Amino acid sequence: MYKQDNPTNNYKNVAHAFFLSLAITIAEPSTVLPLIIEHFSNSALVVGVFVSLLRGGAILTQLYAAFHAQSYKKVLPYLKKVFFFRWLSWFSIGLSIYFIGDADKTLTLALIGLGLFGFSLSAGFGAIYFKELQAKLFSKTYRGKTMANRQVAGSIASIISGGIAGYVLSHFEAPLNYAYLFIVSSFIMSIGFFIFVTIDDEPLKENVQEKEKNFGLFIKNAFATFKEDKRLQKQTLAIFLSFACYLSIPFVILEAKSTVTLTGWILGEFILVQMLGSIAGSSLLWRQINNYERMLSLSFLFMIAAFGVALFAHNSYLYALVFFLYGIALDGFGNSGMNLIIEIAPEEKRPIYTAVQTNLSSIGLFFPVLGGLLLKSFESYELIYLLTIGLLFIGLVISLQLKNYKDRNHENSF
Repeated sequence: MYKQDNPTNNYKNVAHAFFLSLAITIAEPSTVLPLIIEHFSNSALVVGVFVSLLRGGAILTQLYAAFHAQSYKKVLPYLKKVFFFRWLSWFSIGLSIYFIGDADKTLTLALIGLGLFGFSLSAGFGAIYFKELQAKLFSKTYRGKTMANRQVAGSIASIISGGIAGYVLSHFEAPLNYAYLFIVSSFIMSIGFFIFVTIDDEPLKENVQEKEKNFGLFIKNAFATFKEDKRLQKQTLAIFLSFACYLSIPFVILEAKSTVTLTGWILGEFILVQMLGSIAGSSLLWRQINNYERMLSLSFLFMIAAFGVALFAHNSYLYALVFFLYGIALDGFGNSGMNLIIEIAPEEKRPIYTAVQTNLSSIGLFFPVLGGLLLKSFESYELIYLLTIGLLFIGLVISLQLKNYKDRNHENSF
């Protein structure tokens, strides 16, 4: 009989997070990526669109991935294909910047967008398979610990990456420095992917859902499930509102650029303090909490505090505090969101629950577009910060209501 909580799988899970974070931090959507996009386009709206592309493409594929995954007894073979496509998309961005760059900024920008979209699109499949594996491999308590370990490892890697990014950005001219970062990081990323796909003995899933005759029928059944489950509705809305941070966070670095002298090293320090926040949150706070509703509510509070500081930031120290609080909150959102859906979903419907929650809540990944539009129209950072705080507060109130809804796995009250 398969035994959960194999320490070897925990180590591989953590190593995957380390190398993946070491790689993708060079395009962190709160710091580096907005500056890369601004190099090729001076439009705040374009910055918002590209930040959304990095993560928003997953919305288009998760339901389709769940349609097939619900009948899979094993998902690791499919995850291997996802990892290869993600690596190829990331690597292509570096090649585009290196070979085209400033010679044709419009074409380079288009190719960067294509690479980011491909990277994000494939993540839609990967998210379904990844959560299936986490649910299979680890029990509830152990899963919370291994996810916290992942976050700590990822944050440590991001600190290292921040130092590397600061060095490269300071010692090489743009846009070649951006190309070098993407190319080198793609090979680092491949190490993490290789380690993860060697996890030991993925167990067969016994309770599988029979796949519908067509995708349209699956969509109908998926949203019928959503309509029936009040807890899922509330939870999805709360997680959607957690993405309100993206309304403002890509533009904090742009305001900082107009307020302080933003050297490559200072940018690297901002990445550093964000990841220190992530480590502090995961090591001292999130790993101690098994109540994921409480974790979600605390994450809202930290994120509200971050943008409260942003309203009054006028020097590098206050901007560093913004990113520190943001790092704490972001890890809390990620950990709580994944574990909440695993907890309430029946085993046979887990891919459906995951896809429905992620698809609907991830519409919030397009908040940067709204932020860019508002910034372009009103030229007011304070406006988008205040709007962000308001939406986060509504999310906090909703998260506090989740405890009023019983877990569907324990009592069929819906």
